[in-house]
Amino acid sequence: MRFAPQILDEIRARLPVSAVVSRKVALKKKGREFVGLSPFKSEKTPSFFVNDAKGFYHCFASGEHGDIFKFVMMTEGLTFPEAVERLAEEAGVSLPKQTEPTVVEVEREDERQRIYRLLDTSCAFFRTMLKRPEGEAARRYLDKRGLAAETIETFGLGFAPNSRNALKEHLAAHGFSAKDMARSGMLIAGEDISVPYDRFRNRVMFPISDIKGRIIAFGGRALDPDAPAKYLNSPETPLFHKGQILFNAARARPAAHDKERIVAVEGYMDVVALAEAGFAEAVAPLGTALTEDQVRLMWRFVPEPILCFDGDSAGRKAAFRAIDTVLPHLKPGQSVAFAFLP
Repeated sequence: MRFAPQILDEIRARLPVSAVVSRKVALKKKGREFVGLSPFKSEKTPSFFVNDAKGFYHCFASGEHGDIFKFVMMTEGLTFPEAVERLAEEAGVSLPKQTEPTVVEVEREDERQRIYRLLDTSCAFFRTMLKRPEGEAARRYLDKRGLAAETIETFGLGFAPNSRNALKEHLAAHGFSAKDMARSGMLIAGEDISVPYDRFRNRVMFPISDIKGRIIAFGGRALDPDAPAKYLNSPETPLFHKGQILFNAARARPAAHDKERIVAVEGYMDVVALAEAGFAEAVAPLGTALTEDQVRLMWRFVPEPILCFDGDSAGRKAAFRAIDTVLPHLKPGQSVAFAFLP
């Protein structure tokens, strides 16, 4: 997306650099400028300067230099369009509307919005079921894993009852069609299936969000030890492409920038357990080996993500696969580190 220079200038004019920077850096007035500790390097003597009159910041410790858009991109991991949209809203500047969409584009967007609402409704249903008598086994499992009520609430964890139609009936009562339920991945349907049924049954449910924090899919952990799949993900849908997103990415982004660290672990429960222990900057791939898109996403947050694997032979093999994925894309200032658990 391209923005007219006058739009960007208007946003800059309405938002002083010091006002944007001061959310991340404690600034002190020094003559015509502001000074503070660098947000890009660890230092004891302030070498980070902000000049509102000239509309830029400069960091002598790291060499970083830029305006409000670059600062938000650097400290929050946003793309340029995301930074412009964020700051335009804050400045009260209206961005120009895009060209008139085609009928197909309108229909596609309408479907996407219906699926977002359907998944939000599903999440609320699972969270309610976790608190009901039917969710006792799920609550015991989460308690056994040492999760506090606050962590369960933060991650929106829930329970899918052991029923083929509980969610289907709930969604139908809220006006959603069987077609949208199937398109969202919440229903298993097909020409060879006479009666579509709930995909997730008798599982602890983990909502999966996109980088903006919108629910786009679910992962379910089986409570039945004889279940064919211990973990089950939503299938590919109009919203969900599992090789392009990381579990907990939206929630981990601000913590990653504050700590200058992001840790990729193997699964949902590892991420939740780390968050419980104070490591909010943890993410995980979604049941597959780490992909190029997922590595690039982490590089948007920090220059050197930590890839954390089990120390067994399977973990070592996964690490070598990650090396093969990462090596072609390494460049100065952009790498990865490895950590192996005992």
